[in-house]
Amino acid sequence: MDLKPTERWMAIAGVAVLSAIAVAGFAIAIYAAWLFHDMPDAGELQDYRPPTATRVYAWDGTLIGEYSKERRIFIPYDQIPPQLAQAFLAAEDRNFFQHGGVDVGGLSRAMIKNVGNAIRGRRLEGGSTITQQVAKNVLLTSDATVGRKFKEAILAHRLEQSLTKQQILELYLNEIWLGYRSFGVGAAAYNYFGKSLPDLTLAQCAYLASLPKGPDNYHPIRNKAKALARRNWVLGQMAEQGWVSKEDAAKAMAEDLVVQAAPKRAAYRDADYFVEEVRQRGMATLGPRLNEGGYYMRTTLDPRLQTAARVALMDGLEKYDRRHGWRGAWGHVESTDLAWEKTALAKAAPSERRQWRAALVTSNDGRVRLVKNEGEGQIVGEDMTWAKNGKGLKAGDLVFVEKTDAGYRLRQIPAVNGALVAMEPYTGRIVALVGGYSYSLSNFNRATQAMRQPGSSFKPFVYATALENGYTPASVVVDSAITFKGANGEDWSPENYHKEFYGAQPLRKGLELSINAMTVRLAQGVGMKKIVDFAQRAGVVKSMDPVLAMALGAGETTPFKLTSAYAAFVNGGRRVDPHLIELVQDREGKVIFRADKRDCDRCEAGFNGDESPRFAAPGEQIMDPVTAYQITSMLQGVVQRGTAAAVSALGRPLAGKTGTTNEYRSAWFVGFSPNQVVGVFVGFDDNRSLGEGETGATDAVPVFSDFMKVALEGQPIVDFKPPKTAKFAMVRGVREAFRPGTEPRVEVAPTGPIPYEQLSPGLPQPVQPAPQPGKPPPPKTDPLSGLY
Repeated sequence: MDLKPTERWMAIAGVAVLSAIAVAGFAIAIYAAWLFHDMPDAGELQDYRPPTATRVYAWDGTLIGEYSKERRIFIPYDQIPPQLAQAFLAAEDRNFFQHGGVDVGGLSRAMIKNVGNAIRGRRLEGGSTITQQVAKNVLLTSDATVGRKFKEAILAHRLEQSLTKQQILELYLNEIWLGYRSFGVGAAAYNYFGKSLPDLTLAQCAYLASLPKGPDNYHPIRNKAKALARRNWVLGQMAEQGWVSKEDAAKAMAEDLVVQAAPKRAAYRDADYFVEEVRQRGMATLGPRLNEGGYYMRTTLDPRLQTAARVALMDGLEKYDRRHGWRGAWGHVESTDLAWEKTALAKAAPSERRQWRAALVTSNDGRVRLVKNEGEGQIVGEDMTWAKNGKGLKAGDLVFVEKTDAGYRLRQIPAVNGALVAMEPYTGRIVALVGGYSYSLSNFNRATQAMRQPGSSFKPFVYATALENGYTPASVVVDSAITFKGANGEDWSPENYHKEFYGAQPLRKGLELSINAMTVRLAQGVGMKKIVDFAQRAGVVKSMDPVLAMALGAGETTPFKLTSAYAAFVNGGRRVDPHLIELVQDREGKVIFRADKRDCDRCEAGFNGDESPRFAAPGEQIMDPVTAYQITSMLQGVVQRGTAAAVSALGRPLAGKTGTTNEYRSAWFVGFSPNQVVGVFVGFDDNRSLGEGETGATDAVPVFSDFMKVALEGQPIVDFKPPKTAKFAMVRGVREAFRPGTEPRVEVAPTGPIPYEQLSPGLPQPVQPAPQPGKPPPPKTDPLSGLY
C-alpha cells in the first residue's frame, strides 16, 4: 500500500523513535549491568563487625594502652542508651523506623530545601537515611557520583531486607567518624568527655549527634559557638519528636560544652616501653588482626611496680648524670622578648618528668622565667655551684627547671641510659619493664634490644656449670697469675679488679668477691663447651664462642634475657619462659591465647571434695635444685659481704651479682628475693665508657635498692628455701648445701692458703708460662680487667 509523504515521514520518525528508545534502553541496561556487576552483597553485613581497637590491661584491670587503625570501641545495641540513639535519629533520620531504606518524603523535602539553600549559599542537604549512610560507609566509597547514589539506594533496600533496624543502627553508631580520633560513639564518649556511654548527659548525647555532618565544622574548642548552636538544634528536634520534654531540652541547652583538651589516651602512662613490647609480641602472635580485632588483652604488668621501676631508673640515671657535671644549657637566645618562648617550647622535656618546665635564664646570677607566665624565681645555690663547676649559666640560656619548696632546681636530661626488668621467677610473668630514661625521647627498648656484655653478672652460670660437673662448695681453686695465648698470638693475662691475687679460695669466695683469675681457672677446669651449653639452655645467649674470655662475661645478651635466666636460681633450677601477655580474648569473649599452657584434667568437672588438682611445675629443668640453691646461697654472700653489700641495708633475704664490663662501658646488677628477680643495666647507647669507678655496685645497685624498697613494702619476710634433698655441712665457717653423698665428712675449717694436693679431685693445677730468654714477662694489662 502506497503511503502519502506525510505518513511515510511519520512512519520513519516512529521507527527512529522506537530505535532510539531501544538503543537507550540497551545502553541503560549495559550501564546498569556495568554499574552493579561488582555490587557488594548486603547479606555480608549480617556478620560484619567494624574494626575496633584492641585494649590492653594490666593484671589488675588498669587500662594501659590501645592498638588500632581506627580508634573505635564496639558497643552492642542493647548497651547504647536510648537517649543517645534518639539524638542521632533526631539529627540524621527521624523516620528511620518507618522507611524501607530510602525515605522518599525526606528526600523530597531535602530537594525542596536545597533550592532555598542554593539561593542563600548554604550547605546542601543530602537526604540520605541512616541505612544509606551505612551502605556508603561500610560497602561503598564516598565518591559523589550518580552511580554511587544509585548503588547506595539499592543497597539500602537490600540492607533493610537482610538486617533488623536495630542491627543497622548498631552498625551506624559504631562505624561513623565523629572526629577527635573517634570512630563510633563509644570512642567519642571516651575521647571527648572521658566517659562511658551510660554516664553521658543529655547535652553530651546531643553534641555527639551533631557531629556526623562534619566534626571539624562543630569542633568543641575551635568552633564552639557553631557547636553549641548545632547541639541545641538537635535538642530542639528531640523535643519536637517528643523524645525528651521541653523542660529537659531547655536545661540541656543551658549546659556548657566542656570537653577534654585532647583525645584521651590510657590514663596510666608509666608503661610505654612495656606496651610497645606487648604490641610487637602481639603482632608476632596475632598478625595485623591485633589492630582491628577488638581484642581484650590482659598483660602481666603490675602498675605499682611499674611506676616504682620507672621512678627508680630515672632517679638513678639522673644521679649518675649529676655526678658527671653540668653539660650546659640546651639552647640560647640573644633577646629576652616574648619570642624566646617559641624557641623554648620547641624543646620537649621528658613527658615522664611532668613537673619540669622550660625556662629562660634572665641574669647571670641564676634568675629564671618560666614559659607561659608560669612563674619566675631564683635557682637554688647548690645548683648554681653545680653549674659553675660545669659550663656555667648566663643570661639568655634556655634550661629545664623544677619548682620545689627550696626554690627552682636546675635539671638536665641525662645522656646515659639504662633498663630495668622485674619478673616472677616461678611463672615467668614480667611485672615491670622499663627500656630507657624516657620513651617520649627515645623508643629504643634497652631492656629487650640492647645487646651488651654482662661482665661479672655472667659468672653465676660459670659456677653453676662447675657445681653440675663434680665441683662442690668445698672445692678450692687457686687465684694467681696465669697467661694464655690470645687472639693474633697475643698473650692474655686475666687480672682481678684490685690488681692483686688471693691464693687458694673456695668457690663461694670467688663469686662473692668476683675474682677474675680464679673464675678463668675454674672455667678452664670445667671446659668452656659445657659452660656455653649451660648458658644457652638457661637462655642467657643463643650462641657463644667457647673461649675463656666468655667466662668473664665477654659475650653479649640483653637485660631481658639475663634477668630471665637468673630465675632458674630461685625456682629450683627450671627455665621458665618470660612473658608479658597473659590472656587474649576476642570481642565475643572467646579465649584465643593463653600464656599458661598447662592442662588440668580434673578442672572441668568441678570440686567434689577430693584432693585439689596438682599441676606440674612449668619450665625445663636445666640444673639440679641443689645446684640452684648453692648458687643462690653464694649470691646471698655477694649481698651480705661482697660487691653488692649496699643491698643488705634493705634488711631482707636478697641475693644477686654485680657486673662491670671492660673500660666501665656497662654496669649491671641482677638481684632477687624469693619471689622476684630484678635486672638493672646502665650504659650509654654508643657504648662509651661510663667513667672511672662507675661499676655495677655504684650505678646499678642503687636503682635495684630503690625499686625493691617499694616492691617489698608490706610483704612478709621470707627466706630462700633449700630443696628437701640438700645436705648441709660447715665449710670455712659457712653453712653450705651439698648434694647427698658429696658433703664433707668433717667440718672444713677456715685456714690459710690450701696446698695443691689438698684441692678437690679433678681441679686443674695452675700452669704458669715458662719465661722465655730475651722475651719480656707476660703483660699485666688485662682487656677484661674491668669485669667486676
